[in-house]
Amino acid sequence: MNLSSPIRAIVTGHTRGLGAAIAEQLLARDIAVLGLSRSRHASLKQRFPALLEETELALADTARVAQWIATDALRTFVSGADTVLLINNAGMVQPIGPIEGQDVVDIATAVSLNVATPLMLASALTAASPDASDRRIMHISSGAARNAYPGWSIYCATKAALDHHARAVSLDANRALRICSLAPGVIDTNMQAEIRGTGVEQFPMREKFQDLKRNGQLSTPEQCAAQLLDYALSDAFGETPVADIREIAKPA
Repeated sequence: MNLSSPIRAIVTGHTRGLGAAIAEQLLARDIAVLGLSRSRHASLKQRFPALLEETELALADTARVAQWIATDALRTFVSGADTVLLINNAGMVQPIGPIEGQDVVDIATAVSLNVATPLMLASALTAASPDASDRRIMHISSGAARNAYPGWSIYCATKAALDHHARAVSLDANRALRICSLAPGVIDTNMQAEIRGTGVEQFPMREKFQDLKRNGQLSTPEQCAAQLLDYALSDAFGETPVADIREIAKPA
């Protein structure tokens, strides 16, 4: 693997949707990527054999994530980098529905994937890269972190946890660490299809998301990834610990 680039990036959930677009665009910028996901991307390794490293990891299984962190894999990947970037992208919207109908196993899985693993990786990356002059952590948040939606109590709560984690970490005043929990807007991904396919009794606001699709108001993963990465690699990143890319990317 060619690790000569001064920037190295770790992306969770890099095999589809926004995560795949982020990984592809990082690689196209000649930035080495470590992709963490349950499976491997279908084609990125063939296209970027020298820059992409992939680890199959069940990110909702915190015990396995802890075991992987205990290895030297992360430290080896970031060794020698001037800038290290962690993008906590992997997440799930389920369980959707009123509180009495939520499966408790699904709740535990969502909290593990959406909260515990991102926080574990953030801590692990910071510890594994003491010599990096610039460490950056981006949590992929959501408007649901800042606005409550009926039927989305678990998703709203887990994304809000990422926001507050970023706020608290920023108070540590570590000059070599920048962090931001960033809402990406509404993107045309499998998660959006899942939301539109949910029954109204589980998610009363389904029609709003169906209208966004019908009216062409969803951004593509590629468009969103470009905006996120432009911000993640900019001098402005981390000036505020919680942000929305739709506000940052507004034309002047």
